[in-house]
Amino acid sequence: MDLLCNAYSNTSEDDDDDEEEPGHQNPRIPPSKRPKPTSNPNLLTKPSPVFRPNYTPNPQREAPIPGRYISKRERALLDSVHKVPDPNPSSPVITSSVLGSISDSNLPRDILSSLRHQGKGRAQLNQISGRLSIALNSHTKAVSAIQWSPSHAHLLASAGMDHTVCIWNVWSRDQKKARVFSHHSAAVKDVKWSQQGLFVLSCGYDCSSRLVDVEKGIETQVFTEDQVVGVVKFHPDNSNLFLSGGLKGLLRLWDIRTGKVVHEYIRRLGPILDIEFTINAKQFISSSDVSGCNVSENSIIVWDVSRQVPLSNQVYVEAFTCPCVRSHPFDPYFVVQSNGNYIAIFSSSPPFKLDKYKRFENHGVSGFPIKCNFSLDGKNLASGSSDGCIYFYDYRSTELVRKIKAYEQACLDVAFHPLMPNVIASSSWNGDVSVFE
Repeated sequence: MDLLCNAYSNTSEDDDDDEEEPGHQNPRIPPSKRPKPTSNPNLLTKPSPVFRPNYTPNPQREAPIPGRYISKRERALLDSVHKVPDPNPSSPVITSSVLGSISDSNLPRDILSSLRHQGKGRAQLNQISGRLSIALNSHTKAVSAIQWSPSHAHLLASAGMDHTVCIWNVWSRDQKKARVFSHHSAAVKDVKWSQQGLFVLSCGYDCSSRLVDVEKGIETQVFTEDQVVGVVKFHPDNSNLFLSGGLKGLLRLWDIRTGKVVHEYIRRLGPILDIEFTINAKQFISSSDVSGCNVSENSIIVWDVSRQVPLSNQVYVEAFTCPCVRSHPFDPYFVVQSNGNYIAIFSSSPPFKLDKYKRFENHGVSGFPIKCNFSLDGKNLASGSSDGCIYFYDYRSTELVRKIKAYEQACLDVAFHPLMPNVIASSSWNGDVSVFE
């Protein structure tokens, strides 16, 4: 019986709070077989340690004396003194290298005059020189997307497969590379400027879309997904909304204000290659990869934005993937870059018919993510090509108007300047970004 009492009377560290400190030498009575704490007179009369909630011990004055017993509560109070709280636990992390200025104060006078003029006339393709005007070299791998800023037209954004997003002050007399964002941990597939303020939205192989304040160099929001995100697109009428499409074929509409998904467009699709809003912004077009299945009717789908349903999925029945979709800036039509080495034309009004008598040919795609874009007035269409050239077409006649040799490797993306019709930027498979004017 004595052995049992001795075994169950051993105290553990969990009972440190109930132990007497030295100086209170009250004898401890072994517990009975069924202890009743409330009926034990010694527990009721046991002196409790003094605890002052607003009192913080002074570690210099109350340093532990060697050999002195320290209770569990006292140890917790002493540990709290040495814990220094983070003054800004939710402060954003700066993930950029500031290399130059994003201001237009250092631009040549003729460029400033052209930017303020806001040319709205027809783009004269013969005014675009066939020689390289400005070379912007920084990326070490392919540049998958470029875009001019609509509000600060001297700035150009580029998304690279080297995990970086670069902001270029194209005509600056000093450092042309103004910002380098390294917030993505994998290759960056797309980049878009916000219509409001100096913000860029990028996405990539790290399964996220990221919004960055260009001026401050701060990543403000991260939108995490369960898929590689290949393309993002801001809503043309509401800059707080954007679409994202990824490798698993999922399409989502995000609200930046809440950081949550507003709508999800569900259909069994292959990897999303591109998305584009129609001219009225009530529908959008998605392009998905059909190489992994035999359902070519899902290659191009027109969706209703608010009802989240496909309006037509039998738009393009040829078994070619389409890496790029672009809406005409004024007319109810959209074009699709096809891996059949041509650009097809579709109506953006029901029943979204393919124009069987017109297509833009002569350039090559050859499996590269080649993109195309309309000029300011919508009368010309420019396309990259697998042979490293930029091809210019007349939109009405679909005839090839001009060709510029830009790179030795594939030209992936082209972008007309939003204000100056005689300026176009391009990017290449080897990482070069160029401006022709």
